[in-house]
Amino acid sequence: MDYADSFTEKFDSFNVCVIIPTYNNEFTLARVIEEVAAFSQQIIVVNDGSTDRTLEILDGFPFVHLISYKKNKGKGWALRKAFTYASEHGYQYAITIDSDGQHFAKDLPVFIDKLMLEKNAIIIGARNMNQASVPGGSSFGNRFSNFWFWVETGIKLPDTQSGYRLYPLEAINEMHFFTRKYEFEIEALVRAAWGGLNVVSVPVTVYYASKEERISHFRPFKDFFRISVLNTILVLIAFLYIKPRNFIRTIFNRKKLSQLLNDHLFNTHDSDGLKAVSIGFGLFMGIVPIWGFQLVVAIFLAILFKLNKPLVIIAANISIPPLLPFIIFASYKAGAFWMGKHATQIVFNRSISLDSIKKDLQQYIYGSITLAIVAGLFFGLLTFILLKLFHKRQVPADKLNRT
Repeated sequence: MDYADSFTEKFDSFNVCVIIPTYNNEFTLARVIEEVAAFSQQIIVVNDGSTDRTLEILDGFPFVHLISYKKNKGKGWALRKAFTYASEHGYQYAITIDSDGQHFAKDLPVFIDKLMLEKNAIIIGARNMNQASVPGGSSFGNRFSNFWFWVETGIKLPDTQSGYRLYPLEAINEMHFFTRKYEFEIEALVRAAWGGLNVVSVPVTVYYASKEERISHFRPFKDFFRISVLNTILVLIAFLYIKPRNFIRTIFNRKKLSQLLNDHLFNTHDSDGLKAVSIGFGLFMGIVPIWGFQLVVAIFLAILFKLNKPLVIIAANISIPPLLPFIIFASYKAGAFWMGKHATQIVFNRSISLDSIKKDLQQYIYGSITLAIVAGLFFGLLTFILLKLFHKRQVPADKLNRT
């Protein structure tokens, strides 16, 4: 039994298929199918409205499962149709590979090896984007995508634009996607991460043909615009819902909360002063009256000033819904000091919400800025004192252990 045959058995044992979406790639499609077939003949090709010789070429591969339609609808739509088809035919995982010859079938076993360790994950084939043959636009686009994926999920990946991936079909098909073109692959990653799936990467090789030979259906202006709009929406969802939701879940999970504090407060190489400033700054940003943009601005400034980003994010989440009435009430009380006899008096009750701010916007703004500064300074100083006391208690214990 040769190398490829051994992996064919693994493909079958894990119920893995290979999906090849294609649109007018007549010069490379046959070679891609032949190379994939050396490892597995469980292949699904989606002909996304091709107008070239694609159907004629596919006639030469009777073992291929074919999904075909006349009108080109986009890569995302092709993948969504293939995922549904694959699940209906009993497959549990699908590896997607582009039909333009950019990816190499010899890397398929890398995904199977990783699948044996990561059953509940999207596995991305991370390309080496530092090669001289990589177009400048592709390299920039990948860095751009990686950054926004990190902002939206907190996960750092080397390549979020690679189309060479393994998807767990049951989890993916439970999601309802909205995008149909290239931006689908970003939506799938972000929403999978939000839903609890792991998103990991494995190194793969990549080939970029010369500019004269390269065939790309990516439309720089239209597709980049669509991706930018999608990222804008995902960032808003992340900061207005996902991150507060995750923070609340962490607070009420003793194990996660303990791990979070150990990783970012006690067991880091940052100085006590930097950690205290990070918490104080996070609290300031969580209270200051720029609702909807607090976390975005907090993260940007944390990166700019090289603060402890996790601590800034944790502290900035003080403005979550359960604490919101207290913050608004305290802001009005603090603002009354500046307004004097023109101050608006409000009574604390459960009906206090963002709508309450309309009663006297000027008083609220004065008060919230005052509260943000006082809370940031107070809790920053308190954090610094507590960390110093913690380290003093740790030193004797360490000395005792050495003796």
